[in-house]
Amino acid sequence: HNRRIAALITVICLALLVFCLIERQVRQALGLEQTMSGLYPDNRRVRPTGRMILYHLESLMLRPGTATSPPAILISQGVQAHLLELLSIDETRPRWLETQNPTCEVTG
Repeated sequence: HNRRIAALITVICLALLVFCLIERQVRQALGLEQTMSGLYPDNRRVRPTGRMILYHLESLMLRPGTATSPPAILISQGVQAHLLELLSIDETRPRWLETQNPTCEVTG
């Protein structure tokens, strides 16, 4: 049906938008040079692409929180820590914690 095709195209466009925004954020955070090392095994300096960024971030894991310790992102490579820093993500405080208990303000 046409609606299903339109919905699929919408989902693909939204995924591509997020992909491009991740790439843009990293490149802007790198500054004028817009290159970084650690994306390839030989450590040459290259411009990060969305594909390279997501490739290095795909092995990230989230350690669930307990009563005594909050959840945290487990980093296995140095390039992952650098990418999270460029994306302004604090690995000790996943963002969903901030929105888990929304507060409602009553005006009257």
